[in-house]
Amino acid sequence: MQKNYSLNKVTKFDSINEMLELAVKEAGNKIAFKYKVGDEIKEVTYSNFQNDTIYLGTGLHFLGITNSHIAVIGENSYDWITVYLTVLKSNSVIVPVDKELPVSDIINVLQHSDSEVLFYSKKFDKYITEISEALPNIKYFIGFDNKDDNEKILSYKKLMETGKKLFENGNTSYSEIKKTDTNKLKMLVYTSGTTGMAKGVMLSEHNLVSCVYYGLQVSTVYTTCLSVLPYHHTYEAVAGLLVALHHHCTICINDSLKAVLKNLQLYKPDYIYLVPAFAEIFYKKIWANAKETGKDKALRIMIKVSNGLRKVGIDLRKKLFKSVHQAFGGNLIKIVCGGAPIRPELGKFFNDIGLNLINGYGITECSPLVSANRDYFNDCSTVGVVLPCCDIKFENVTPDGDGEICVKGDIVMMGYYKNPELTKEVLVDGWFKTGDYGRFNDKHQLIINGRKKNLIVLENGKNVFPEEIENYIMGIPYVQEVVVVGIKNDIGSETGLCAEVFLNADKVKELNITDANTKLKQDIAEACKDLPVYKHISKIVIRDKEFEKTTTNKIKR
Repeated sequence: MQKNYSLNKVTKFDSINEMLELAVKEAGNKIAFKYKVGDEIKEVTYSNFQNDTIYLGTGLHFLGITNSHIAVIGENSYDWITVYLTVLKSNSVIVPVDKELPVSDIINVLQHSDSEVLFYSKKFDKYITEISEALPNIKYFIGFDNKDDNEKILSYKKLMETGKKLFENGNTSYSEIKKTDTNKLKMLVYTSGTTGMAKGVMLSEHNLVSCVYYGLQVSTVYTTCLSVLPYHHTYEAVAGLLVALHHHCTICINDSLKAVLKNLQLYKPDYIYLVPAFAEIFYKKIWANAKETGKDKALRIMIKVSNGLRKVGIDLRKKLFKSVHQAFGGNLIKIVCGGAPIRPELGKFFNDIGLNLINGYGITECSPLVSANRDYFNDCSTVGVVLPCCDIKFENVTPDGDGEICVKGDIVMMGYYKNPELTKEVLVDGWFKTGDYGRFNDKHQLIINGRKKNLIVLENGKNVFPEEIENYIMGIPYVQEVVVVGIKNDIGSETGLCAEVFLNADKVKELNITDANTKLKQDIAEACKDLPVYKHISKIVIRDKEFEKTTTNKIKR
């Protein structure tokens, strides 16, 4: 039970500036960041990083940027993080922009957010003239790769040099910023909604600090992480980067998604944040390699033997599954998963081979972390225990016992930027309506069953969350993507369930499947056999292309 495990001890802090000062005081010479420049690995200590934020902040003050909305767009990089922390420590507001958006949406976000400065990577050079003409209110465009200044278009490196000279000559305008109200707007995040214009989520400094402080109390991190997920997303920007900085970790910046396995070998991290799709890929890859080398039966036997030994207090997982551990760099202890449900069998498998797969639940409007599993109280069929700073209640509870999850507490957003009507819809007396349906289990761990908007109500009155059934179907090795929808009759009543499936062609070929329709029908029936009859699939559609996705790689339903 949860009560047997006390919360982790975490140093209290009230502002991001204080958080970084603590890190410098306690671990100034420790490596804060590692990243590649060509073939060379660069290292930056906590003290160096603090100095870089001071130089950049001083440079911005020199330009008269002291209380502005500052946007940043680009691939994950050390420069991106430097801008992020510089702004968080100042009186300005950070606006992280999704690098996958089309230029028209980038312009919409910059305009709606009232951004006056845009930091950008080389990839966006070609759009700057168009953005500048559309948005005359943007005072400066600061390119990470620009070598020279040109009116409003500036060089990031030159700005850093200017700030450094000013600071060394006694300009302390940025480094002596007076502490402001931590309940004011600090971060403006635009969610990648699947329809229409994205919403601007207003997060205060107190929201961000609460996520870090209370999040670490529930789920700790270790010494070195591989930072993979996009920084414009709060999951990595807050629960990833800020948590790591407060814990004085070394953050190794992953340079491309294709290089994840290679970089695990290079940096040898002890933890990593991922989305479930990555864990699914790792899981299927391990079993595919085992089958290819004829070791799949041996792997199953070793898991049984290992689990038997653990029951009598002997843990040999590191030795027995050494080859798998080596593939992850040799030091990996923990994989933190969020952003979508995870199949419980993945959690069991990773635990069986000696890796903690920790599933959590978050939403941008909650800064983003609401709950997380604990290292010694972990159940992957749940999203763990709720952070100590929030309360949960369930509304509109279905006959099956699931209700809409409503959250109240220090992590809940201020509201949607310039959208009071929508704010009123989702924020009632401090309670944020998440749109997710779930319940607590008997150990008070939170279970998420699906999105309110995806709920299928059958004509017999039964409620079905498609995500639950999709999880079962995703266990079929050659299924790459699946969406379950209701089958409607002539009068619009939902009479049954249809699974729309995209198959992995390589896997179909590898498994010598000649009749995919028949085989899939059999395998889906087998995968769902333990579910109630009304949750069984009565129609299957095989797609010839992948589903369209949001920029955070979620299927547009």
